[in-house]
Amino acid sequence: MDRAVAIIPARAGSKGIPNKNLLRIGGKPLVTWSIEQAQAAGRIESVWVSSDGEDILELARSLGVETIRRPAELSSDTASSESAWLHALDEIEERTGAVDAVVGMQATSPIREADDLDRALAQFEEEELDSLLSVVEIRDFFIWAQKPGDPPESVNYDYRRRLPRQQIAQRCLENGSFYVFTPELLRREGNRLGGKIGLFQMARHKMFQIDEPEDVTLCEIILRGYGLAP
Repeated sequence: MDRAVAIIPARAGSKGIPNKNLLRIGGKPLVTWSIEQAQAAGRIESVWVSSDGEDILELARSLGVETIRRPAELSSDTASSESAWLHALDEIEERTGAVDAVVGMQATSPIREADDLDRALAQFEEEELDSLLSVVEIRDFFIWAQKPGDPPESVNYDYRRRLPRQQIAQRCLENGSFYVFTPELLRREGNRLGGKIGLFQMARHKMFQIDEPEDVTLCEIILRGYGLAP
């Protein structure tokens, strides 16, 4: 695989946490974590930040990465990451030529390492995948649900026949940290996943991302606890 590029969509707007992508987490702006991790990955040729916010674009340029101005119509709360990746991919290939694989990173997931990206790309190539998603293993995760007026019920297991842990099939949670896909798949399906799909398993503490205000403190504790932030 000759050319793998990382594309980091980072909108300026956010309803849950205002200006979230520039919020300082573990001593640096949130989007900086993804930028620096991608820069440190040996298998990634170039790093691109797509944003509608000039402050975010200026920060990205100051860190030495390429930038793409994301159009307003692709920057709303309802705009998908796929739309940003597609727009950025078209511009990257127009500027620099064909790309073999895209690492689509989520700026809201600071708890990852460059080695995760390199190992995922190695797996992507070795297994000849069309797409790959990052996951974490869920252990002893038993789900219950309750509708109004009804008794609670077990959803993903039968509490009457609880199996020993060793007999429970492995389950994985899509942690949203990053995805790897071919340009052909993204353009054909309009989706980050499809074709031959692979799962890249990350350490369990890397399951968290920043969506709500309380996630900020939790992620900072994890980053410092695992020696990823001072």
